[in-house]
Parts: sequence; structure tokens; C-alpha cells
Amino acid sequence: MPTETTPLITVRDAAKRLNVTPRTLKYYEERGLIMPIRSQGRYRLYSERDLENLARILRLSSLGFSLQAITEMLKRPLEPIGDGRRGYSVESLRQIGAALTQQIEAMDARISAVRRELKEAQSLRGELSDDLEYLERRIAGADSKDMIGERAAARKRREKTRTDEDTGA
Repeated sequence: MPTETTPLITVRDAAKRLNVTPRTLKYYEERGLIMPIRSQGRYRLYSERDLENLARILRLSSLGFSLQAITEMLKRPLEPIGDGRRGYSVESLRQIGAALTQQIEAMDARISAVRRELKEAQSLRGELSDDLEYLERRIAGADSKDMIGERAAARKRREKTRTDEDTGA
């Protein structure tokens, strides 16, 4: 937490110093990447440490890292790697990789669930379309006796399609 002697700057000044828009800083805050303190008037105020973290976020973003990867990277400290530079240890890189692997696996599970739901929705849509067609033809005067056989055949086709999809045929 900044002390009374730590200089704090406004969102406008921070954005100007980092060459980004104030909205960019607010977006990073919304994503939980930074947490500036608030003045009594609820204005965002940034410390030097906040600016360093923002510069790090911007640098990682410019290298093409996703915000999820940046979030994982921010959890680990930079360590001296020589020539006055700092970077991630091999262990930190492994931890980041493991966290991203877990996120990918979670996304794969979500994608599978959405695909199943989409398939069910498409099937239901087909059934509703058949029902609507039946009603429209009945309203137009088609004989219900003739249509009963058509509806039974359509139901059999749907059931066969479901069976084929379930067995992968």
C-alpha cells in the first residue's frame, strides 16, 4: 500500500505516461490485472508500482500474450537473469505453462458441452419445423389421414438420425 510520501497520479496522467487511453487502464482494472487506490472522491490513483505493473502488462500484451497468460505471469516474480535484466525462472515458466494447460482443458470441456447443446437445439428446431409444417398444411386444408403417415415417417427419420449420431455412424 502506498505511503503518504509515495506520489500518486491520476488516471489521465498515468494513461498519458504509458501512452494508452484511460479506458485501457480501466479495462485492465476490470479484468483484475491492476487495482489502483481510490481517492475520497473515488478517483483512481496510481503509484509507481502500479505504473511498473501496467508497463509490464503492456509489454506482454504487445508480445501477443493473452490476458489469461498475462494474469498468470503477473502472479510470478521476475528474477535477475543477467546483464541487469529480469525474467522468469524455468520453474515459473513451468507453473505458467501448467496453469495455461488447465485453462485450455477447461475451454475444451466448455466447447464440448456447447457442441452437445447446439446439436440438441438443432434437433429440437427440426422437430418444431416439422410440427409447424404439419399445422400450416392442416390450416391450408390437407387431409389429416394422409399426413399421419408422413409424420410417422418423419419421426422414424429423426430417431434414425439420433441413433446414427449417438453411435457415430
